[in-house]
Amino acid sequence: MTGTDLETIIRIAAKGDGVTADGRHVPLTAPGDRVAADGAVSWGPHHATPPCVHFPECGGCQLQHLDDESYADFVTGRVVGALAGQGVTPSAVLPPHISPPMTRRRVALRAARAGRRVTIGFAEEGSHRLIDLTMCAVMDARLFALVGPLRGLMAVILPDKRAAHVKMSLIDQGVDLLLEGVRVEGLAADEALGDFARAHGLARLTIDEGDGPQTRWEPEAATVSFGGVAVGFPPYAFLQATPDGEAALVGAVRGALPEAGAVADLFCGLGTFALAIGDGRPVYAAEGARDVVLALKAGAGRAQRRVAADHRDLFRRPLTPEELNRFAAVVLDPPRAGAREQVLQLARAAVPVIAYVSCNPASFARDAAHLVGAGYGLESVKPVGQFRWSTHVELVGVFWR
Repeated sequence: MTGTDLETIIRIAAKGDGVTADGRHVPLTAPGDRVAADGAVSWGPHHATPPCVHFPECGGCQLQHLDDESYADFVTGRVVGALAGQGVTPSAVLPPHISPPMTRRRVALRAARAGRRVTIGFAEEGSHRLIDLTMCAVMDARLFALVGPLRGLMAVILPDKRAAHVKMSLIDQGVDLLLEGVRVEGLAADEALGDFARAHGLARLTIDEGDGPQTRWEPEAATVSFGGVAVGFPPYAFLQATPDGEAALVGAVRGALPEAGAVADLFCGLGTFALAIGDGRPVYAAEGARDVVLALKAGAGRAQRRVAADHRDLFRRPLTPEELNRFAAVVLDPPRAGAREQVLQLARAAVPVIAYVSCNPASFARDAAHLVGAGYGLESVKPVGQFRWSTHVELVGVFWR
């Protein structure tokens, strides 16, 4: 290639780099961009102006330079490409769901203090250096509104030259705030916590000074609702990242289930799926985290739902084929590592429908290969990009026996 030759970016790789036809990786490029031998880039029709002043330094987003069409193609490509790598072809690839900007309802930031200066934000891409956020294109405005005031609070409760975690969730009552790594010493610091919670109308304020979470403010019991059922919410418990993303996942699962029959929801968490699909049908819900299971059990009991919540480690003690065959369908929503142990049992079972919710296309594809090898067909996949402008992709895969 001469100095005047140009190569075209044809796709976006899993980690966000643009890739040319001959496999050259070029950061911060979009499909249709042209790359010269010296690395100079001419932007093409799919290269967008990033909406955030912190891009690309901030590690919260990797793909703000893509237009909506290219980002949706990336989300779908991550799912289809991972499956192809395992030799699995779905019968149908459904249109992807992409969350709008500024809808993220759950976020973990870091805070650092150096003298009087407090920095709060995400880490720089590929670094531990914090980006001090002055705006955020993905965070719900109600969460971002606390970032500025939190700098003042952290100046009181965060020791100098120390770092802390700032974890926020939007729940039924408002913003649930968990501060980890702070030190509350003396009356002034204690009063600052209460004043902050009242001034900003927090749903709950919890601190962890290193010996476990302590709730300092909770006017009403903190809850989240699924399928119209309020469930107690442990501080910074798992929630789907956006309300619309949750609705897309739930809709795909609900559409896969038979009209009648008991359903097993494995790795059920607080009941995102168990409660959304369990109005009028029995649901067995299994989860390894005890506090989460207890919250689900109590919420389902108050709502008189037929949910049998079971504290069970599905990695060490997956449901056996005999247990699985009692159900008309199984819903799986495992962590990023996937559900290999449970999938091996499902492969030996006769469950007619499996709806697999995944936050990692690679581990999903490995598990899908086991199920397809055992006679299941992958009828559809629904890609979901609720972590907008990031390389993190989710999906629902539906298997039929």
